[in-house]
Amino acid sequence: MAVAPLAALHRKLFDETDGSKFARLKERLLKKHVPDDRLAVLDILMAYARDGQLLHWRSFLMTDIVALVEPGEHGTFFSWSLEMASLAYWGVDGMLKSMGKAAYGPLLALATAEHTTLSVRAKAVKSLAVFSRQPFDAGLPYDPGHWKAEQLQLDAVLAWQRDGYPDGAGHALPATHAALDDPRTPLEKAAAMLDKKLAARRRKEQDLAQPSNWLTIASAADMAGIAQRWALPEHYRRFLACHSPLRVCIDSPQYFQGLSLYGAAELIKAQHGYAWNPVSGDAIAGWPEQYLVIADAGADPYCLDLGAIADGDAPVYTAEHGTGTWCFERHADSFIDFLNEIATAA
Repeated sequence: MAVAPLAALHRKLFDETDGSKFARLKERLLKKHVPDDRLAVLDILMAYARDGQLLHWRSFLMTDIVALVEPGEHGTFFSWSLEMASLAYWGVDGMLKSMGKAAYGPLLALATAEHTTLSVRAKAVKSLAVFSRQPFDAGLPYDPGHWKAEQLQLDAVLAWQRDGYPDGAGHALPATHAALDDPRTPLEKAAAMLDKKLAARRRKEQDLAQPSNWLTIASAADMAGIAQRWALPEHYRRFLACHSPLRVCIDSPQYFQGLSLYGAAELIKAQHGYAWNPVSGDAIAGWPEQYLVIADAGADPYCLDLGAIADGDAPVYTAEHGTGTWCFERHADSFIDFLNEIATAA
């Protein structure tokens, strides 16, 4: 009697000892059988996560399992996974997806268990924050694997538990200027075009605990600190004040290493290693003192020439880093031209 295709694939997965071949078999399983046999595929993946012979794949399969499971399904499996060091990290999300608020207690116990790996404890706090819309992750890295022990905010999490696990309001959106929705000047139109491209990225992936790819209203303190150091061209000053980049990174063929566009909060620090030594505070020899670094692409600086301000704007120069000497070339005739270029590339 012929073996059913799904059963045969099940057997091959458990027999395979080559990781690359296993990956191809797993992809075939997902593409061919999930549409009609999702529950059967889940059973196979969970069985492998429990007993499969390729240990690293037992962990990798957890993301597929979490993606396939629906609310109310397989809570027992995810409860078990929290006890397994190699599975617990993604088991956290599976618990929440499967059990909803009923998972709060076990996940809080996991977050406060000092014997548990820090990354797993941090993942529990992060996922609880996202699910409950509480601000336990405010200002912390998107990846909880990068959190430090003192960043777990366990006091706030335990207080939330004592209050009966109330839902939070979530993180507020960064403050943006009205001109992004009703641009009138050339500067505003360039900023609005860039923001439209950034908004498309935000819709695909955004963590408001650490928002990225926003053009925001700068703080008065940041703008005052900048004004004490430089006399900026008016167009760039207004851009920083009204449309200050917040973790804006442009990925495009033109900027194959990605271009980071600085905001008001980071502009002073961004000069470190270019204009002055961050340790001694001394000016670095060979750096043109009239050049202000406003962006970089793989550490190659893009600079406003503050010595050539005309009509409220200034040209942008760039150079390759690591060549021994700075050899600047004119990149754009004005900041507005540079901004339009970035907006087109975004």
